[in-house]
Amino acid sequence: MSAQGLEVLDHSIHVTHEWINELADRLDWASKRSTLSLLRVTIQHVRDHLLPDEMAQLSAQLPLVIRGMFFEGWMPKHTPIKERKAAEFISAIEMQLGNMDEYRGAEDIACVFKVLNARLSVGEIEDIRACLPSAIRAMWPAP
Repeated sequence: MSAQGLEVLDHSIHVTHEWINELADRLDWASKRSTLSLLRVTIQHVRDHLLPDEMAQLSAQLPLVIRGMFFEGWMPKHTPIKERKAAEFISAIEMQLGNMDEYRGAEDIACVFKVLNARLSVGEIEDIRACLPSAIRAMWPAP
């Protein structure tokens, strides 16, 4: 039992750490803070390409803490965005990350996609990928 009696929060924190650790291993990064930043920025940028129904279905499969990050800063009237090129997608993520020494661009974004493939249902991944423009979808390996 949780010391505070808030097992749902304890569980979500635990699962969030599992996600971060898996991503850090895939990236071969030492910094968990940088790893979490990349995860947050990438899922938010994917979110901005989705219609509300698909966004809700995706968020339902995210751990509570990551779901909060997913919706952080969301402005419904500005989504979905019409970005079509992979280079624009990568650039938008880079701008939000700022100066991060470990970051390698598309290679690291693909690691986030691989974690999502491992952690979410195949059907949901296929739905999300189908919503993305083909150039961006090509960056996301099939589940």
